[in-house]
Amino acid sequence: MEFLKINNVYKKFINTYALKDVSMSVPENSIYGLLGPNGAGKTTLIRIINRITAQDEGEVYFKGRKISIEDVFRIGYLPEERGLYKKMKVGEQALYLARLKGMPKREAIGKLKYWFEKFEIQEWWDKKVEELSKGMQQKLQFITTVMHEPELLIFDEPFSGFDPINTNLLKNEVRALKKKGSTIIFSTHNMGSVEELCDHITLINKAENILEGPINEVRNRYKANIYQIEFQGDPDKLEASLNRNYQILERKTINGNNAVRVKLLHHTNENELLSLIIPVAEVIAFREEIPGMNDIFIKAVNEFKTEETQAS
Repeated sequence: MEFLKINNVYKKFINTYALKDVSMSVPENSIYGLLGPNGAGKTTLIRIINRITAQDEGEVYFKGRKISIEDVFRIGYLPEERGLYKKMKVGEQALYLARLKGMPKREAIGKLKYWFEKFEIQEWWDKKVEELSKGMQQKLQFITTVMHEPELLIFDEPFSGFDPINTNLLKNEVRALKKKGSTIIFSTHNMGSVEELCDHITLINKAENILEGPINEVRNRYKANIYQIEFQGDPDKLEASLNRNYQILERKTINGNNAVRVKLLHHTNENELLSLIIPVAEVIAFREEIPGMNDIFIKAVNEFKTEETQAS
């Protein structure tokens, strides 16, 4: 089911497009990565989904119908720029935000008690927000984002300001929310977190959607036919056994064994490569290099720049 669908959305500020013909489809009960460099248009799109601002053209559909202001109560949004009232007490602030989401007071207090105990922050209840560290304030905003159990959660740089222990805590909570049925849009510059958490991605650059799809499919799309081979034997003999269909990119040592990185050329395949190597070396490990999202991000953005330059 297309839980959230963005159809050909445009948004212009003065003479500059913030979004230009952007489309994407977020499957139900998925974690969807919304990626892009600073200023690409991600926050503008998130604000449109949240009905904070309106698109100039195009449509946003939520669960098969045009999104409306009432749907905001079904959305939890953690913005990158935090917005807490510094002089309010933590418990008072959390309860106020819960009521804004339409939660009855008794239910809100019960949910907050659960989350404060879960995060081991019960002693914060009567402290002022300004007394909390940036990371502690981030925890509070995470709680106020998820406590009304929204169907759609939007996290914009949710791990900013966290140490590794608390980052893992939040990652586990994100996974648990998905398991309970939430659909999650996750915007971050940390490509390691994208690989850990996301099922699908869309990459926006200079207001345009330049790459999208299931994350494993995207990574396979950017494969370069490079294999890493760990072996015992003479590296010179191994290299001599290869023909012009293969290029040695690098020699190195792994765990005391010789290793090479080989690029396959001219439509050959890994079985043919192995058939040449096995007579001259004992193969310990043989694996294809699948590019990480960080490399894909950089390559896709650079390819877009090249195409843009050639078109101008």
